[in-house]
Amino acid sequence: MKFKRVLLKLSGEQFAGSRGYGIDAKFVSDLAQELKDLSKNSGVQVAVVVGGGNIMRGASIADHGVERATGDYMGMLATIINGMALTDTLESLGQPARLQSSLRVDSVAEPFIRRRAMRHMEKGRVVVLAGGTGNPFFTTDTAAVKSALELNCEVVLKATKVDGVYDKDPAKHKSAKKYGSLTHAEALQNQEINVMDNAAVALAMDNRLPIIVFELKPGNLQKVVNGEAIGTNVS
Repeated sequence: MKFKRVLLKLSGEQFAGSRGYGIDAKFVSDLAQELKDLSKNSGVQVAVVVGGGNIMRGASIADHGVERATGDYMGMLATIINGMALTDTLESLGQPARLQSSLRVDSVAEPFIRRRAMRHMEKGRVVVLAGGTGNPFFTTDTAAVKSALELNCEVVLKATKVDGVYDKDPAKHKSAKKYGSLTHAEALQNQEINVMDNAAVALAMDNRLPIIVFELKPGNLQKVVNGEAIGTNVS
């Protein structure tokens, strides 16, 4: 096992599955089963940062009369809905889990407390982190890197719908080349390379935190944690 403590970053769009909007219960159930297997069978300590784009994207609504800060808070609330779905599904499968939020919603989630989150992980609980950073103008990508550093995770695993990072959009360009690995600096300098937003990549670079971008399909999560050459390694 290459990694013992990891942070998995999930976009909100993935929660929609084939529906295009809202929450696809099958996707959440399948993901929860993989997380359970990873925790129970491999002993890997897991934190998960969830996005909210399947329900609300703050930057989009901000273009139509809502202030950007308000839109971002609405997006943070959307991540909490996704986090609630994932946490309950994990628990229903017999995998202990805790939902923590950087945005205070005490009726449904614990506040994010670093040492409490680390203790949960040490006890074999999956920690689901919602609410982004708790502040507007920051993405959940930045929240993922920030949380990974706070929780002493060895790597950020960014799950996507493509099998890694390309030099241009592979959906638009047949000649697109996939990177097996690249540096944080290369990812920042080339605007065609889409790893995470620049603030997240810069924070990871400053703290020498690797990011592995991989396709979220059955079995890949375990392979990445085992150290197999899946996706693109940004370090």
